[in-house]
Amino acid sequence: MTTTQQTVRKAVIPAAGLGTRFLPATKAMPKEMLPVVDKPAIQYVVEEAVNVGLNDILMITGRNKRALEDHFDRVPSLEDTLEAKGDLAKLESIQAASNLGDIHYVRQGDPNGLGHAVLRAKQHVGNEPFAVLLGDDLIDARDKLLSTMIEVQSKTGGSVVALIEVEPSQISAYGCADVQEIDGEGYVRINKLVEKPSVDEAPSNLAVIGRYVLHPAVFDVLEHTGPGRGGEIQLTDALQELAAGEGDGYGVYGVVFRGRRYDTGDKLSYLKACVQLAIDSDDLGPGLREWLPGFTAGLTK
Repeated sequence: MTTTQQTVRKAVIPAAGLGTRFLPATKAMPKEMLPVVDKPAIQYVVEEAVNVGLNDILMITGRNKRALEDHFDRVPSLEDTLEAKGDLAKLESIQAASNLGDIHYVRQGDPNGLGHAVLRAKQHVGNEPFAVLLGDDLIDARDKLLSTMIEVQSKTGGSVVALIEVEPSQISAYGCADVQEIDGEGYVRINKLVEKPSVDEAPSNLAVIGRYVLHPAVFDVLEHTGPGRGGEIQLTDALQELAAGEGDGYGVYGVVFRGRRYDTGDKLSYLKACVQLAIDSDDLGPGLREWLPGFTAGLTK
């Protein structure tokens, strides 16, 4: 596959997971629709993409995900009711969701892993670089990450992953990167990616999180990538092949993110994310900051 260097215009958001860690709440509601303060988690992710100019968004969905489409669709009857009541703030908030960007949907079909979900985007993306955003990671809008990754992809012509530093004891919960510093650059080259290594086998404490900017060469690799860990087609395995190879679209690089990230991947992390974002909000923050010290003090008695 040969490409001329192009600007990233499209974002892919895999959203076909079953959300079993949040059962029974997700029995009839997609996990991506769980509220984080006053917006569903998926809206934060779409807003992040749109804020860096990625207005063409493809969601990879599955069964029981119709609520995602409904959320980003217009509801004229509700809008009319809010307008008649003079509740313009709520009217503006629901219209904002439906005006975010040009959102498309395709079903994954068989739940064969993240690599398979990304491969389902091939026809929509075509022969150009694109971003992948996973809904479990919310990146604070005040911190730059995706725009930096897009710049690195444009400069290198390869693929780019987002990395964070974690405690060595936690690395087995993540994909782990063996990296090489590049003189004079604010990013690193990925030598090797290891999916959820043991603490003793981890090459570093740099963990891969759910932001990628990928060269379309990844599609050709995914088409012949067999099942990996968990019997699923792993995006990590395809990126490892791109990191080890040479040629157009090969090479994988990493941006180490040190900003604010909110993990909504499990119940405790989700609750922490809700509290952190609520404290930072203008309307809820003052009251919550006033209440929390007394609440936590009472827990120690």
